[in-house]
Formats: sequence, structure tokens, C-alpha cells
Amino acid sequence: MTADGLDITILGPAFLAGLLVLATHVPLGREVLQRGIIFIDLAIAQIAGLGVIVAHVMHLEESGVAMQLVAYAAALAGALSLYGCERRWPEIQEAVIGTTFIVAASAGILLLASNVRAGEYLQELLVGQILWVDYVALLPVAVLYACVLVLWYLLRGTQRPLMFYLLFAVTVTASVQLVGIYLVFASLIMPALAVRNTGRYATLYACVLGVLAYSVGLVISAILDLPTGAVIVLCLAVMAVLTGWTVRTAGAH
Repeated sequence: MTADGLDITILGPAFLAGLLVLATHVPLGREVLQRGIIFIDLAIAQIAGLGVIVAHVMHLEESGVAMQLVAYAAALAGALSLYGCERRWPEIQEAVIGTTFIVAASAGILLLASNVRAGEYLQELLVGQILWVDYVALLPVAVLYACVLVLWYLLRGTQRPLMFYLLFAVTVTASVQLVGIYLVFASLIMPALAVRNTGRYATLYACVLGVLAYSVGLVISAILDLPTGAVIVLCLAVMAVLTGWTVRTAGAH
């Protein structure tokens, strides 16, 4: 155990990345919960990840424009397909979402079957490398998220199903490459679950919960030298449970 890992030049950009993710994922997560399509984020995140894997197999420059275009195109195609399914077969939407996730994950594994770094690459995709981000890399993500939030609140994204799916796709695609699939799902669903019965200030409470979880997770992972994404996921889970328990206890009185 050591405090040597508490380097602000590393933890600062990582914390900012967490704030950016929470700014978009909290409102999107609450809408996902409201719609009852809990695993859509996993499905679209996995499709976006598949796009990144395809670009990798094509030997496109990592983080280059071509790779980004492939990833976003894959996520948008997946989102449009799921939107079409919701309109035509709403009764089997969750089954289709689950199937989509499994198919995309299996396709990614097959594409990387001959890659000697396949295990490492898949782990990065799932758990992310939030400690490797820097302020320069966060700038385009911040601009993208700002556009998403403007469209979400000013154009009433919650009332436009197609807009919801498209905004969800571009947001999750950026987030997967920033923090990994697991942390994307945790940031979307866990705060939303914890505050679902807290009334008009639910979004604010969810953001506070998320900020605390990211802060504690970053510090713990730095001190104990543990995988940061996994630690933050567990911190989100613990704080979500404590928040839910507090809300129920307060309601009982």
C-alpha cells in the first residue's frame, strides 16, 4: 500500500473523464430505466466495440479518424436496428437486445482469434484505460457530450425515440473508448437505480453519487495499484446500494 500513485497529472484527467461520462450517462441512464430497456447500453457498447475491433483488424490508425468513423457507423447502425425493432416488435425488444450483445461479443472474439494480444485487447475494451487519458484527448469528447446535452434538453430527447437512440449511440461509442464497456454500463444504470425514488432532485443525487464513486475509486486504485475501471464499478455498486438503503430508510420514517 502506497500513496505514490496519487499523481494529480494522472488522476486529474481521469477524474475529468469521469465527470464528462456522468454528465451524459446520468440523464441517459434514467431514460433507459424509464423505458425498461436496461441492457441496450451493453448491446450498443458492444457493437461500438466491435466496430473498433473491425478497424483494428483492418490496421487502421488507433484513435484515427477512420477508426472513429467505423466505430460510430457500427453503433449508429445498431441503434437504428434496435429502434426499428422497438417500433415493430416491442414485446421482444429485451430479447433482441440481449441477442445483439451476444452476437456482437462473439463476432469480436472471432475477429481477434488469431491476434496474440487478443486477451489484452479485449480486457482494455471491457475494463477500459481511464488512467491513460489526457486533457487533449478529452477535448473532442467534451465537445461531443456538450452537443448531446444540448440536443437532449433543448430538443426534448426523451420525447423523440429516434433521437434518443441516435444520441445514445454516439455517446456510448465515445465512452467505451474512454472508460470501457463495464464502466459505461455501471455509470448509466447504477446511479439511476439508486435514485429512482428520490423525486425531482433524482438527477442531481445521481450525479453526486457518481462523482463520489469515481473519486473514491480513483484514489483506492492508485493507492492499492488495482485496475481502475473495475474498482470504480465496485464503488458505484456499493454507493448505489447505500444510497438506495438510505432512501428507503428515510421514506419509512
